[in-house]
Amino acid sequence: MRTFLIFLLLLMIRSVSAQELQATVTANFQNLPVVNKEILTNFAADVENYINNTRFTGSEWPYAKIRCSFQISFISATDELNYQAQLVVVSQRQIYKSEKFSPMLRVFDSNWNLMYERNQQLYFNSLMFNSLTSLLDYYAYIIIGMDEDSWEKLAGTSNFKKAADIVNLAASSRYSKGWESATGSYNRKDLVENMLNEKYRLFREAFADYHLGVDLSVRNRKSAQERVVKIVEALESIQSQIDLKSVYPKTFFDAKHGEIVDLLSDYGDKEVFRKLKKLDPPHASKYDEMLR
Repeated sequence: MRTFLIFLLLLMIRSVSAQELQATVTANFQNLPVVNKEILTNFAADVENYINNTRFTGSEWPYAKIRCSFQISFISATDELNYQAQLVVVSQRQIYKSEKFSPMLRVFDSNWNLMYERNQQLYFNSLMFNSLTSLLDYYAYIIIGMDEDSWEKLAGTSNFKKAADIVNLAASSRYSKGWESATGSYNRKDLVENMLNEKYRLFREAFADYHLGVDLSVRNRKSAQERVVKIVEALESIQSQIDLKSVYPKTFFDAKHGEIVDLLSDYGDKEVFRKLKKLDPPHASKYDEMLR
């Protein structure tokens, strides 16, 4: 009996301490001077440990950990502390009652200025801006918020607000470059501001409906297709109310266009692909393939 109680206690401790993310981190610094390469030897491991051992929401995470990856490329080094880097951030979530995964986020962030010293200890602090950990925190909140939005309408709002707080902290730091709005290109500020803007509320609600369709596809492909087509039509109806060239809609289609094509590849009415071309011009060639 005592052994059983200890086992239950261990399970409870494990559950309460569970983190949200299961990240894989890679770092490429081959173009840097030898001294910087040596300093960055443990960088990827340090970042991966930080992401995987931080509880970003501050509360118990009762769901499966969210799979994600951070591919970091160092472009240059100003000295032995300051660097310019780029990164690709990818996340996915498991399709309900399936071994398959749905792509959630795929962004190329080309403008990251950060400071890192050899064997630097990384600590989570939501009240202070840090050029390294604050960017990791920002993407953690975006990833968690999008995962929550995919299961329940607008459920990710609290985490998007935390990401917005980081953007505001960054504005007054000496590492503000990369955190400001930029017309016509991906940027962190516009992504989270779009997500929290009431103008994009219907788009965010459609995000949850879309993933219900994806979850249905495992058991009833036809019903799933009908649901996704209705979502495409709903997005078409609000096209005049939002800017589809803005960061959030573009980020959605960057991650999802391949999945949408696969899901609708055998759908009877190909007119849906003409609608998708209007909603998502950057990936028009993919939709054109389905119209041939």
